[in-house]
Amino acid sequence: MALTLLPDATYHRVPVAPDVQLNVAVAGSGPAVVLLHGFPQTHLMWRHVAADLATDHTVICPDLRGYGASDKPAERGEETYSKRTMAADVVTAARFLGHERFALSGHDRGALVAVRAGLDHPDAVSHLLALDVLPTLDMWDILRGAEAKVAWHLYLMAQPAGIPEPMIEATADSFFASFLDGWTADPEAIPDTYRAEYLRASREAVVSIVADYRASAGIDVAHDRADRDAGRALAMPVTVMQQDWGAALGYDAKALWSAWAPNLEHVTTNSGHFMAEEDPAAVIAVLRALMTR
Repeated sequence: MALTLLPDATYHRVPVAPDVQLNVAVAGSGPAVVLLHGFPQTHLMWRHVAADLATDHTVICPDLRGYGASDKPAERGEETYSKRTMAADVVTAARFLGHERFALSGHDRGALVAVRAGLDHPDAVSHLLALDVLPTLDMWDILRGAEAKVAWHLYLMAQPAGIPEPMIEATADSFFASFLDGWTADPEAIPDTYRAEYLRASREAVVSIVADYRASAGIDVAHDRADRDAGRALAMPVTVMQQDWGAALGYDAKALWSAWAPNLEHVTTNSGHFMAEEDPAAVIAVLRALMTR
């Protein structure tokens, strides 16, 4: 039986571009909150958080373009999988479902999409939670030289089309499993059925996942740099929740985020990277507190 976000969730195929439909799970009723998954996962990573929020919110959980059961358009230049394009998908999907304004939370890749949505569509995003990332421009500034070894996959997937795809496809399960297993502090947080589903979905999306990462090393950097040069920042209340990477890599994560989000709360956690599954109660508390600001 196919896994679902929640037993009573409804699923929609939402058109967001002429050649792209997103797979979107919807549950609950009330003010809208959109939850965006990270790598190498699907919308199912939000199952615990969604169960709580759906008691008094409309919870909208899409698979990002190129991931899960959403469409995977062929890469026609960097814009196909730019965070700007993916953010527009999310806003379009929420409006299609009847929500002009919503709180937005993203993990990992989804957090980068959420930040771009907040910058490009401040009228739509009321509150923003980013889980365990750095802004794209700052990430590339920090993870270079000797520090690049902790993010080798970023450099692999940034290579020109035709180079990383066959390498990853040849060992797809072990490649993606290395992140699911290596980035979690609690192996039991991702049950075998969900782990298998994440691996299956990722194995079938190698080309589009690589295109997403490739865009992050190119057009996404250009978009972030243009915003930084113009002094643009996130206007809404923002919370960033992340592991304490800064102590090990020698940077101040809160200071980096403050430059992008003047109205910032910064929270560190002892959980692993997959905190919505490893410590959902903490994520729920942080997100609910954010939505009262």
